[in-house]
Amino acid sequence: MIEIYKTNENRHLNNIEEMTKGSWVNIVAPTEAEIDYICTTLKLPINFMKDPLDDEERPRIEKEDDNVLIIVDFPYLTRDEADLPIFETIPIGMIFTKDCFITVSLKETPILANFKNNKIKGFFTNKKTRFALQLLFEISSYYLRYLKQINKMTNEAERELHQSMKNKELYTFLALEKSLVYFTTSLKSNRVVLDKILRFNYLKMYEEDKELLEDVIIENAQAIEMAEVYLSILSGMMDAFASIISNNVNNAMKFLTSVTIILTLPTMVASFYGMNVELPFEHNQFAFIFTLLIAITLAGTTAFIFWKKKYF
Repeated sequence: MIEIYKTNENRHLNNIEEMTKGSWVNIVAPTEAEIDYICTTLKLPINFMKDPLDDEERPRIEKEDDNVLIIVDFPYLTRDEADLPIFETIPIGMIFTKDCFITVSLKETPILANFKNNKIKGFFTNKKTRFALQLLFEISSYYLRYLKQINKMTNEAERELHQSMKNKELYTFLALEKSLVYFTTSLKSNRVVLDKILRFNYLKMYEEDKELLEDVIIENAQAIEMAEVYLSILSGMMDAFASIISNNVNNAMKFLTSVTIILTLPTMVASFYGMNVELPFEHNQFAFIFTLLIAITLAGTTAFIFWKKKYF
């Protein structure tokens, strides 16, 4: 899918048919024909279009002739087969050409929807460097937003586990831990790209652009710190709940073993006095009572000993 936008003098974003100077070309999951068309029309290297479509591509910045490619990871929410939420990251490419600014990705993202709906202050399609920095800032902001959601979901799962140990909450913890690993890895890779933009002359920037880039770096650093803190907390909680579950299992096994031993003693007494041999008191009219008292005494004594040792 190819969409072309351009802002007019009144900052109104229009959807246009052809790529013109100062336009923004948004490409989502393009076909081979669309990739060939863009590369031929704008004279782009084919890897500039295909690399951002590889979901395993690492963030980087690359320059070839007058064209610059920036690849960063952006977050998105999905669900697994068990309908558990998973936050993942995939690449998005930003391509600077002489006339146009191009975004390439495999999936639609609400981040770009904010630009399409003209919700970003000071957004102009012809200001390519500022557009890219605004997009990077929005990506970092979405990381922070999703991290807060992860923290909220972690707290909810923790409350559920305090009430009752269920597999669903434990699977939720695993899914959130996986999401935080994705976020931490992608954010650190994005940081490398941002540092290169700041230190090297890949893009022409004015003073306001440099200030915006510094804000992006700060936002990204905050997201990294939050992701690492949440990951550390979540890992500690997983270990704690694993220990609790193991301890509960040990307590249950200890209780069941104690009950089994206590119930075994009356059974043994009844077995001995049920044998077809000569037994003490077998002709006594109180033989059954004696047998019953012996069984109760043994079971009671054993139960008292186990209680004193806090087996149950």
